Amino acid sequence: MNIEIHSLSKRFNKEWIFQSLSLNVASGDKIGVIGSNGSGKSTFIKLLSGAELPSKGEIKYHFSNSEIEAAKIYKSIIFTAPYIDLIEELSCKELIDFHLKFKSFQDGLTPDSFIELVYLRDAENKYIKNFSSGMKQRLKLGLAICSQSKLLLLDEPCSNLDAKGIELYHHLMDKYNPNRTTIIGSNEQKNELYKIEKTIRITDYK
Repeated sequence: MNIEIHSLSKRFNKEWIFQSLSLNVASGDKIGVIGSNGSGKSTFIKLLSGAELPSKGEIKYHFSNSEIEAAKIYKSIIFTAPYIDLIEELSCKELIDFHLKFKSFQDGLTPDSFIELVYLRDAENKYIKNFSSGMKQRLKLGLAICSQSKLLLLDEPCSNLDAKGIELYHHLMDKYNPNRTTIIGSNEQKNELYKIEKTIRITDYK
């Protein structure tokens, strides 16, 4: 997926979070959006996902030389972040089945092999509300990275992960995300900016 970002600006009340951000993202690019907490990087990624609307500017998405309609862009995007909630009343297996109604796993993965992959075999029948923060983050990252999409958006992917979880994140990115257009938000943690080819600092657009 190619993305054209033209003079993107966002403000809350009278405060501009960032202004006049323009960027061309080529298909397969891996870009990091860096900045401290509260700097606006999460807001920028939400705008890319369509979860929020810009105050000014526009975002255009293209695939195979055709523009994707704004109303249909959600079909081509996967976005996850620590602040995105899972459905806590579902068990792990039920949540995976629910997710697969909207997005398919990449070739070769089944619900059973996925549970094994993200180290949740012992918790497959446990309710999400009883998961630790690290277990929830492994599940969210796994569902995002291992599912089919044209654009992957990750915000602070290593939040709540221990060393084993970070190792899993790197493995998933190596195996299931070699060529997909990817944008990662981070407060400059090297573990999060794994194989990132270019970074933009959101505070440069204040």
